[in-house]
Amino acid sequence: MRKSGQNGLNAFFYAQIFYEVNFLESNIFLEREPVGKLMVKYSVPLIVSLLVAALYNIVDQIFIANADYLGSNGNAANNVVFPLTVIALAFTLMIGDGVCAFVSMSLGARETKQAGDSVGSAALLSSTAGIIIAVIYWVFRDEFLTFFGGRVNDETFRFAQEYFMYIIPGIPFYVFGQAMNPIISADGSPNYVMFSTLMGAGINIVLDPLFIFGFHWGMMGAAVATIMGQIFTAFMSFWYISHKMKAVEFSRSNLHYNVRLMKRYLPLGLCSFLSQISIVISVAAVNLMIKKYGMLDPVFSRPEYSQIPLAVIGIVMKFFQIVIAIVVGLSASCTPITGYNIGAGRNDRVKSLFSLLLICETVIGVIAFVIVEFFPAEIADLFGASGESVYYMNFTVKCFRTYLCLIVLACINKAAFIFIQAMGRPWTSAGLSMTREIIFGAGLTIIMPVYMGLDGVLWSMPASDALTFIVSIIVIAMIYRQLGRRA
Repeated sequence: MRKSGQNGLNAFFYAQIFYEVNFLESNIFLEREPVGKLMVKYSVPLIVSLLVAALYNIVDQIFIANADYLGSNGNAANNVVFPLTVIALAFTLMIGDGVCAFVSMSLGARETKQAGDSVGSAALLSSTAGIIIAVIYWVFRDEFLTFFGGRVNDETFRFAQEYFMYIIPGIPFYVFGQAMNPIISADGSPNYVMFSTLMGAGINIVLDPLFIFGFHWGMMGAAVATIMGQIFTAFMSFWYISHKMKAVEFSRSNLHYNVRLMKRYLPLGLCSFLSQISIVISVAAVNLMIKKYGMLDPVFSRPEYSQIPLAVIGIVMKFFQIVIAIVVGLSASCTPITGYNIGAGRNDRVKSLFSLLLICETVIGVIAFVIVEFFPAEIADLFGASGESVYYMNFTVKCFRTYLCLIVLACINKAAFIFIQAMGRPWTSAGLSMTREIIFGAGLTIIMPVYMGLDGVLWSMPASDALTFIVSIIVIAMIYRQLGRRA
């Protein structure tokens, strides 16, 4: 269910490379090999992991949309539940990324007992957090669904209830598995994480059509397929920490709540937590404004079409998520290269790397722009447009072309923010990310529809990206000046 959370994966990647840099004697290659070659080497596994994680929700939506008894109502329901999974992910990343960084520091200081105790504490804490979140979701499930726009019509709300009810039991497995993944990488086994994630997503992809089309389980089938994949990943994580830990000395004696260590590692994951919460606020604003102003639209105010805007905006966000997975994977691959070369005083290489990154991210953004502007109908067909009304297709095309018209700037913004974190300024990065999602993202989403109606929601995304880009240009110029002074 890991469907978002890209910023938080920087700590994940820090830990993965920390093991290599501190425990292998060949780390000098980070200073000597061409930066482009290094970027490719480190970006591929991370991009693959992020894309696979993104597939969980996207695959659900594709199969739901193409089931004639679910269609756009089912897609809208899936979009309603999406921010609730991000909330769970926020707590997951605060634990996992925090411990990931703490374990790396402990291993570097050769404090292996402390590293083991922090892993044991995190395993218990993530299990407890998953159970608590699941209980809260179960008790207040209708209230949560209503808050995130689920009552756009009765059919959508019913589907959202069904999907969420079966997703909730998987929350503890999801939280545990995803919290352990960065820890496993910190132990020096990033390929194990990639394999378990791939297998979990594969299970979801295989079971989705079986449950939705074969057994006609509807939204329940999509949810059960998802949690089966999560259970597998959680089991793989449990197996690793209990049987295969390498750098970290871990045993049952490490399994206890350690408040002293929690106070040290949880703040290290706070940036990841805040980044995810800012996304929740932005998505909530979009969903609520879509619902509110859709009801004022002459077409979407009709009950049989009222779910279309909510379903479509969810599809557009999922495509954007795929693009951002590539952007973040490429940007995060610069983290170890940047850190090592700054430490080695090779700021000329850092500057070259940043320039290369910005060029690559611009190219990715241009490719994505071409797709959304020239092939939106083909994307819509993947999500069941052929079985829907003409209003569904028309709004999908309009939404893609409007909402993502400045996707090039969005790619550059994200790259700049991650590079700032790679240079050792996580709070600056988190602050900029929250500015984009809350001040610009949520703020403009609420203000612009007052003057433009439903179109205002669609134009709020490019407006936010444009304003953020102004900030990014200033930040980029500052980075170049700093690197020039240090060179």
